[in-house]
Amino acid sequence: MKTFIRASSVLILTLLATACATRAPMPTVPTVDLNRFMGDWYVIANIPTFLERDAYNAVESYALDDDGNIPTTFTFNKGAFDGPKKTYRPKGFVRDTQSNAEWGMQFIWPIKADYRIVHLNEDYSQVIIGRNARDYVWLMARTPTIADADYERLVQKIAQFGYDVTKLKKVPQQSLDER
Repeated sequence: MKTFIRASSVLILTLLATACATRAPMPTVPTVDLNRFMGDWYVIANIPTFLERDAYNAVESYALDDDGNIPTTFTFNKGAFDGPKKTYRPKGFVRDTQSNAEWGMQFIWPIKADYRIVHLNEDYSQVIIGRNARDYVWLMARTPTIADADYERLVQKIAQFGYDVTKLKKVPQQSLDER
């Protein structure tokens, strides 16, 4: 009986510890005007996926289809500003049509990766895209560069969302006239 009680106690404590360690879902912004969100977003910094390592001039471009899907074009130069241009064409799907802030992003069928708009400036000039797993994050802007104060403020927000910001990498961006 003592063995059963000890084993049960260990199991209960393990379950409680696991439950306490589980993070709350990544919060999203209350609402996104999809038409305003469409267009080019320059990747200022990220915790890069394997595709994005060593990316220069990274740009994510969104368009809204009549059916509500969001064809996306992700382009960058590999390894240097004059490196070979890489282009990927994932498709976005709005999962939460109440807020339009929670998407699935499909690079490979049938997998739709978690994609959450967790911060968006009122003027739609800067955005943070996060994931529940807090493994990848993207800080993007409508321009290739942002003010240092804005960058620091957004990095602090990323940390508040539960990310390890020591993994955050700035993406080298040239000015538009240098491209």
